[in-house]
Amino acid sequence: MENRTRDLKRILSVLAAALLMALDIRIFVDAGNLFPGGATGLSVLLQRVFAKYLGLQIPYALINIIVNAFPVYVGFRFIGKKFTGLSLLMIAVNSVLVDVLPEHPLTSDPLLIAVFGGILMGTSIAICLRADATSGGTDFFSIYWSKKTGADAFNYVFAFNVVLLGVAGYLFGWTAALNSIVYQFCSTQMIHLLYRDYQQQTLFIVTEHPEEVCQEIFRLCTHGATIFRGEGSHDHTEKDLVYSVVSGQEAKKVIHAIHQIDPAAFINSMRTTEIQGKFYQKPKD
Repeated sequence: MENRTRDLKRILSVLAAALLMALDIRIFVDAGNLFPGGATGLSVLLQRVFAKYLGLQIPYALINIIVNAFPVYVGFRFIGKKFTGLSLLMIAVNSVLVDVLPEHPLTSDPLLIAVFGGILMGTSIAICLRADATSGGTDFFSIYWSKKTGADAFNYVFAFNVVLLGVAGYLFGWTAALNSIVYQFCSTQMIHLLYRDYQQQTLFIVTEHPEEVCQEIFRLCTHGATIFRGEGSHDHTEKDLVYSVVSGQEAKKVIHAIHQIDPAAFINSMRTTEIQGKFYQKPKD
């Protein structure tokens, strides 16, 4: 019953994300002649190329599904079947909604379009990711790479987006491409703000209960920890320092649990940019 409820929540989140992304494309992207990043941006670019240079009005849904065909295969093969199935639902529903919903611009100001369009796009992607799904395309590759290396997932699509914007700028004008940089920046910032599962936090914990703290870290997120024996510089008393790395999503939960064990614990939390070696990440289902 619990699994069914969780799956239902994931499906509803994916459907909400698909609707928000479709609204973003119809309200902001089309109005500002913008180009999102990843497979969505590639689909928009191809649709506009076919329309402008070949005189062909090809549905967005057809292009987006073709563009995502190989990434979906990668997802099924290497990431997880339920994860990829939900992602496929996101891709399909979003693609259909983009073709069905009418274009409805709210403003003609290019800066407002880029900023608020990016915020809405980032929010939709973050909702999708928090439901353990993805909006498709380069997200599959970046999540797979992050899973293997432990590095930030979204930095690896940067080069692809640079090439995409370069082509878009050459074909459709550099104003649209430059506005798209603002759009993509706002989108990326929203993703990093709302979704932190593929970011890591390093915790340095000075505590009088190191064994209990280590056990609690392992219980909450299946990560190990290292205990260092040290000495306070002021009073020269013995100190225990617990060192551990957890995901960004887990950090607040772990810190709260540590303070339940030792209210006097001193905790220094720092963002980790890269990890070499084994770092447990919950596999996608």
